[in-house]
Amino acid sequence: MIPYGKQTISEHDIDAVVEVLKSDWLTQGPKVPAFEQAIADYCGANFACATNSATSALHIACLTLGVGENDLVWTSPISFVASANCALYCGAQIDFVDIDLATGNMSVAALAEKLTLAKQNNCLPKVLIPVHLAGQSCDMQAIHTLAKKYGFKVIEDASHAIGAKYQNKSIGCCQYSDITVFSFHPVKIITSAEGGMAVTNDRVLAEKMHRLRSHGITNNPELMTEASHGPWYYQQIELGYNYRMTDLQAALGLSQLTKLDQFVAKRNELALTYDRAINSLPLAHLTQHTDCYSSYHLYIVRLINASKEQHKTLICKLRAHNIISHLHYIPIHLQPYYKALGFNEGDFPNAEQYYQQAITIPLYPAMTTDEQLEVISAIRQSV
Repeated sequence: MIPYGKQTISEHDIDAVVEVLKSDWLTQGPKVPAFEQAIADYCGANFACATNSATSALHIACLTLGVGENDLVWTSPISFVASANCALYCGAQIDFVDIDLATGNMSVAALAEKLTLAKQNNCLPKVLIPVHLAGQSCDMQAIHTLAKKYGFKVIEDASHAIGAKYQNKSIGCCQYSDITVFSFHPVKIITSAEGGMAVTNDRVLAEKMHRLRSHGITNNPELMTEASHGPWYYQQIELGYNYRMTDLQAALGLSQLTKLDQFVAKRNELALTYDRAINSLPLAHLTQHTDCYSSYHLYIVRLINASKEQHKTLICKLRAHNIISHLHYIPIHLQPYYKALGFNEGDFPNAEQYYQQAITIPLYPAMTTDEQLEVISAIRQSV
């Protein structure tokens, strides 16, 4: 079986985890801040906050930016549901901005049009969450310009995009956003088994995220309501969560980080081979913008001018060859939970058309030449 993605774990990774298992600290020890600093340094950001998942990081990022009841948060309908759920956790309302069909990313033109109408109706978003689908950055400079014009904050959902670049700068530098969030799930670019990270250049935002990921507790005397009772003393000054990352996870993440550039280079090499192979087929790969260097978390193609049944048949044929093709993603607004909130088919036509065409085919750093040729051969036989 050839999966659509999987982790690559080395003996060095295993040794790093075993070292922590033999240490005095399994959690809340030195590895987590070391991992945070390493990610911040890699991205060119000032601060980082590790969490037990990217979903948790998105949640506390929203809370830190003041998202609450009656606020509006906008994101892409083509993403995993966590990109939208994080706003609902805060009591906010969610809405979506349609995608650019060629890239799968949020359409800046659709965003600008929606903002114009929202301003007229006095219902502008408090936070926008653009999603870097498959590892390619959204047009963040254009989004940043709109953010300044209309006064909303920006959280980059870069769950797919650590190791990617935009305008020759690392995703996560937060040049055009307030906070960027990464995922370290096993199928992502690097893994900490489970885990996430929020990076920012704002010290106040970073300090609040650190509190929120650990019950809203502080031991900083400057933030307490009374003088400290002693070296053991702490105060809960706001409602937080148990979203901490363990030292075991951080150790694995630190070890994986040393191979990040190698992983991304290999993913780009595999993607180029796919690009060349599908040129003569009724398939289109996601367009890559010249300002972007994708981390290629996923390799997504679109089956052009095909019916729903032909689309389904191709995925099933590949799976019959033990090639696990997949679909990223079902538009969030078509999920039953979101339909119950008032969303309907036809609300975001590009996202819905994308869903009827998109197929994720296998790509991961350990993929062999023979495996990739097998995938290409199966696609040619099946389209």
